[in-house]
Amino acid sequence: MNAVAMAVADGATIAKRNAVKIRRVPDILGFVILSPVMFVLLFAYVFGSVIEIPGMSYREFLLPGIFTQTVIFGAALTGLGVTEDLQKGIIDRFRTLPMAPSAVLVGRTTSDVIANVISLTAMSLTGLLVGWRIHTSPHEAALGFVLLLLFAYALSWVMAVVGLAIRTPEVYNNASFMVILPLSFIANTFVDSTRLPGPLRVVAEWNPVSAVTQAVRELFGNTSSAMAVPEAWPLQHPLLASLLWIAVILAVFVPLATWRYKKAVSR
Repeated sequence: MNAVAMAVADGATIAKRNAVKIRRVPDILGFVILSPVMFVLLFAYVFGSVIEIPGMSYREFLLPGIFTQTVIFGAALTGLGVTEDLQKGIIDRFRTLPMAPSAVLVGRTTSDVIANVISLTAMSLTGLLVGWRIHTSPHEAALGFVLLLLFAYALSWVMAVVGLAIRTPEVYNNASFMVILPLSFIANTFVDSTRLPGPLRVVAEWNPVSAVTQAVRELFGNTSSAMAVPEAWPLQHPLLASLLWIAVILAVFVPLATWRYKKAVSR
């Protein structure tokens, strides 16, 4: 078996192991299902009554932003899983097996895509109950969900680097929020970015989360011609900008995560 085929096969085995863990550990399954549902209900009924979006329901504006925020939180599971495996010595056991070194990270990031699929399914059903609808064709809607999963997969490599740098689950939980919260809130996830004050508006418009959220809104048909047109290039061409961001994140953080992993296991 050549090196590439071995890495793919070993990565699939690790992904299966992590997927089984999601099903068997109630805490993880609860986080994957209940947290997204809570966010949908909280923002839809609390903020939905006070925030107005010209020409459309706030709930339809909101759901793509909640989708994007949730897959960011889902990507954080990668770093948490890596730190737990390091702390418990599981990765040391993997090192004694005849397996490709890349399999641990590939399997970890792949299995967390499964967790995000579960989260998006739960949120979509909840969104339909609170009034969210898709107004585009099935293939455009499918592309929206695929884009969310691709973005989550790219971010999972970022969180893997954070987890490998910190190495303890308790500290990682705090550090991951320092990455996640600015990404998801200084963006157009919950409010129209054109309404933000000057410096924050610039940051939000060039935030990759804003590009992905805007692309998903357009792919789901959750937009309105009455809203202000953003001037920033990423929000005028959100799908292209999202794909470019995903490519850049993967190009930077896949090699970086691999290097950090080799450094961590060599200690």
